[in-house]
Amino acid sequence: MAPMRRGLVHAIAWSLATGASVTLSWWGVHTVMSGTVYDRPRALPINADTPTTQGSKPQVSSSGKPPEDTAEPSSHDRPDEPTQDDPEPPYEHARETSEEVTPSSEKTTPSESFEPPASPSSSEPPRRAEVYPRDGGKVIFDIGPTSATLASARPKAGWRMEVHEDTHWIRVVFTKDGRESSVFCRWETGTPRVEFYDK
Repeated sequence: MAPMRRGLVHAIAWSLATGASVTLSWWGVHTVMSGTVYDRPRALPINADTPTTQGSKPQVSSSGKPPEDTAEPSSHDRPDEPTQDDPEPPYEHARETSEEVTPSSEKTTPSESFEPPASPSSSEPPRRAEVYPRDGGKVIFDIGPTSATLASARPKAGWRMEVHEDTHWIRVVFTKDGRESSVFCRWETGTPRVEFYDK
């Protein structure tokens, strides 16, 4: 009977000691926790007109938690929504135009109404080639109603030839050993006329 009583006493003493130590530990932790004061998080005002850069960091309060952003996004941050009054993008018009008219759809065909160049009208004054042989050579003039041109001039063997031209006359001169034979065509008064000089 004595040993059982002694064991019961020891058990009661151990229980009391354990309960006392747990109570002291809880009391110490409660005292430390109650002595610590935490600041309540404050909501910072956000200006909607001030854009935030990509590299900016959110502010953190003393409690270690970032403030909650309760402000609604401003009109600057919202994407533009299409409206019925907005015109269509220009590229759609360009696509429609390219579909309607393309280089491949435009084919160039020879004109069936092509006409050859018209020949000189018969109403134009006729021109004639006049040949004038001389001792020193031969001269050919293309003579028209109001003017003339030199078509050809060729000296004979041993003769030299010189051609002088002006606005209203042409002169061809053949020379040899002091001799001179010339053909002179002039039209300053209207109709061309041809004159000859030999010496």
